Amino acid sequence: MKFFIDTANLAQIKEAQDLGILDGVTTNPSLMAKEGISGDASVIAHYKTICDIVDDNVSAEVIATDFEGMVKEGEALAALNPKIVVKVPMIKEGIKAIKYFSGKGIRTNCTLIFSAGQALLAAKAGATYVSPFLGRLDDISTDGLQLIEDIRLIFDNYGYPTQILAASIRGPLHIVACAKLGADVITAPLAAITALLKHPLTDSGLATFLADHAKAAGK
Repeated sequence: MKFFIDTANLAQIKEAQDLGILDGVTTNPSLMAKEGISGDASVIAHYKTICDIVDDNVSAEVIATDFEGMVKEGEALAALNPKIVVKVPMIKEGIKAIKYFSGKGIRTNCTLIFSAGQALLAAKAGATYVSPFLGRLDDISTDGLQLIEDIRLIFDNYGYPTQILAASIRGPLHIVACAKLGADVITAPLAAITALLKHPLTDSGLATFLADHAKAAGK
């Protein structure tokens, strides 16, 4: 399973990259705004910097919601760096844009997926990734993990190469559950990823080992 980090914070991206397990980055206008990045030139420069840090898979989101606008923005984003994956919203015009990009060999990430039917349409159009939002479904008392399971079944039934990119991850349990269900990718905040490192028995066991070593060494 691939691990993407869901942020526009360069320090967090570098930390995840240094950990040695990072496969990509997802961003969106909200995450950019959180880092105080605004204006087309600043956003473009930020994408270029992210591409300099990571090995591949930098999802860069279009702002337009019409077909022509999405194509224009998407082609400009894809031209920035081969690592860019054009992020397109799950709307009618977005599906048309994904089909266009697929024909041009431009990778896409269809975002804001909340149903298996939406994921199926995106896969039919040739999306590289579909991003079902687990946490937001959980917030409205709907089982986000069931959506991952449903999409996995459909894609396996028909051999779609589109990868399931589980998004809106809220913690380490989501990550492990997605791995068990066969999600191809998760994208999560750094805190959720590093939480996988932690277990109280690991901490207590290490403390015991170090104490025993110190005792044996006469310290």
